[in-house]
Amino acid sequence: MDNSELQPIVDFMRKLAPFDSLPEQTIKKCCQVLTIAYYSKQQKLVPVDSNDPQLYIVRSGAFEVTTEQGDLIDRVGEGQYFGFSGMLSGEKVVNQVYILEDGLVYHLPAKMFDQLRASSHLFDRFFNQAFAKRLRNQGTLQSKDISTARITHIMSRDLTTITAASSIYQAALLMSKKRLSSLVVIDQEKLCGILTDRDLRNRVLAKGLNGDLLVGQVMTKDPVTIEPNALIFEAMLKMSENNIHHLPVVDQEKPVGIITSTDLIRSQSSQPLLLIGQIERQNSLEALLKVSQKIPDLLHNLISSDAKAIEIGRILTSVTDSLTRRLITLKQKQLGPAPMEFCWLAFGSQGRQDQMAGSDQDNALILERETTAADKDYFKQLSEYVCSALNECGFPFCPGNIMAQNPQWQLTLQQWQQQFSSWVKTPQPSALLNATIFFDMRGIFGDLTLLNTLQSSVLKNTKSNDIFIAALSQNALQSAPPLGFFRSFVIERDGSEVKGIDLKHKGNALINDIVRIYALAAGITEVNTTKRLESLIAKSKIDKDIAMSLLDAWEFIAHKRLSNQGQQFINAEPVSNYILPDSLSSLVRHQLKDAFKVIHEAQGTVRLKFLRQF
Repeated sequence: MDNSELQPIVDFMRKLAPFDSLPEQTIKKCCQVLTIAYYSKQQKLVPVDSNDPQLYIVRSGAFEVTTEQGDLIDRVGEGQYFGFSGMLSGEKVVNQVYILEDGLVYHLPAKMFDQLRASSHLFDRFFNQAFAKRLRNQGTLQSKDISTARITHIMSRDLTTITAASSIYQAALLMSKKRLSSLVVIDQEKLCGILTDRDLRNRVLAKGLNGDLLVGQVMTKDPVTIEPNALIFEAMLKMSENNIHHLPVVDQEKPVGIITSTDLIRSQSSQPLLLIGQIERQNSLEALLKVSQKIPDLLHNLISSDAKAIEIGRILTSVTDSLTRRLITLKQKQLGPAPMEFCWLAFGSQGRQDQMAGSDQDNALILERETTAADKDYFKQLSEYVCSALNECGFPFCPGNIMAQNPQWQLTLQQWQQQFSSWVKTPQPSALLNATIFFDMRGIFGDLTLLNTLQSSVLKNTKSNDIFIAALSQNALQSAPPLGFFRSFVIERDGSEVKGIDLKHKGNALINDIVRIYALAAGITEVNTTKRLESLIAKSKIDKDIAMSLLDAWEFIAHKRLSNQGQQFINAEPVSNYILPDSLSSLVRHQLKDAFKVIHEAQGTVRLKFLRQF
């Protein structure tokens, strides 16, 4: 390749992260060893050789990376990469790369890729983070959670087809022989209709017609279909909205599978929607205790499927919310209607919707007005029943007694407003400790206008309140991520016992603290950490790069925390938030250090922005 051919490639590569961090001479050396390939959409697949791994650099075009089973992992376009996963993991490449648009791709040999990683920390870090993100995305797409799983997990690929010119008699024999409730009707390999047992009943038998009719005369023409990459949730919606029980899966007009209502029911057998439905149908505490025994299995299944941590948190919290509401409803059937409007609040992890294994209770009551002796007795019986039942169901009592059964946290709206105002105006250590719990609040049951009114008054007091925000920041910065000199991990010990790294209090909780400070200062109503960050970005109240790094760090740390808890569950060990660095691969240790570094740098930004400390 002469200089005239090489220069355009060099110009492209020097603008491309992470190559833009490399010396000019190194970039030229890379370009000299590149090979160039043109891929046409007609080829469908990029011929990836598992025995000859390379970094594929997209110069133009668009490509789709999927698993062997066809689950989408990533879509890449100009200036993006694929092929690095196999080189980083050392495992055989099994992913497939589909060509969405004609494109030009540069191939960088594995030997050069390894040399660049060894010589440049920034280069190495870039692809390590890309690999970690790819793993999380792949885990999410393979999740059995009904909100994220693809229909490829449940659809039947063993299609039985028939032509429109066949007779009804032939179709009925085929359906009987194979015990099918439907046949896919094709014309030159393309879908043209579907014949179901309902079609046979309503359009043939009910009208007294004989079996000589042609399939094309009674089939459902142009049936509702779905694409292979669709979610199970989308399939459910389509079948429900169209009142159908059979949904052909079509790829470019060709049928590749079918989903039935039975498939969907079977897919939900261990899903949160089924569990929530079971909770809502129970009419006694004993029955709810029995159903709640399935919650650890649900959590374990979600962890095993490698769903995203933020999704697991939302799912588990939805179950807890449902359980709480059902307990309140059952007790009210015994006590009668409440003497006034009230709202049951959840704080902490349930408030943020990021519950994990071992989460305890943090709850309270907002009351419409002052209580009489009879009122107090009603709410005493209600709250003690619910809190005790939650404890029996696996959600332990709060060690700090922040629970609705504590009369200290059964307050009128006005009293709550006064309480928060006191914390904000006089930010003593105890008030700041409460801030980390009470400021993450969400209504679970009752009159939510009480919560909305309280939250509005709270944010009015905290927004742009420099003194309170500074005190809150100072308190949050008392704890640091577990990195010592030379970025080695700081291990916690309990006497002679090595406990490990506390991923909750030294990881996720620190990010929650940082984001809470920004949210309260900006008057953001969201309480979930991810949603707070998204809202802060939208309102330009935080640097986007910092926010995105915090999102990635939160998810990565929480993901490791959950996978570690899953392993503890398998080993019949007590479930905790501690992880031993020696149990991690060198790649994961490297990524964990990077995540803790993100927290450290974000704390520095908080110190500068809210404390004016340089």
